[in-house]
Amino acid sequence: MNWYLEVLRKYSVFTGRARRSEYWYFILFNFLNSFILSLTDITFGMYDEATGYGVLSTIYGLAVLVPGIAVAIRRMHDVGKSGWFMLIPIYNIVLAVTPGLIGENEYGPDPKKIDQNITTK
Repeated sequence: MNWYLEVLRKYSVFTGRARRSEYWYFILFNFLNSFILSLTDITFGMYDEATGYGVLSTIYGLAVLVPGIAVAIRRMHDVGKSGWFMLIPIYNIVLAVTPGLIGENEYGPDPKKIDQNITTK
């Protein structure tokens, strides 16, 4: 849950790097929240069958759109690639599961090292 909230706090940060755990926990909680809100829309009659959208799930989707793009770009940076690689779906998934580069790269310091330094102090 902390990773999800961290992504929301960095909603407009398109620079730097994101660890795999930060990216995938955001994806997991985003999926769960979307599923719950979709069920809520259906239960309370806020789902429009003609358009295929529900009120709550649409508002939530729009709210997490920019943070989702930002964390995907930071994830691409962690493996040493430009954020534009997130536009290639299959390759994006491959890069998202690839371990990040060890040490600093052109996009910033290794987030794993930063997290380890914080926990040891």
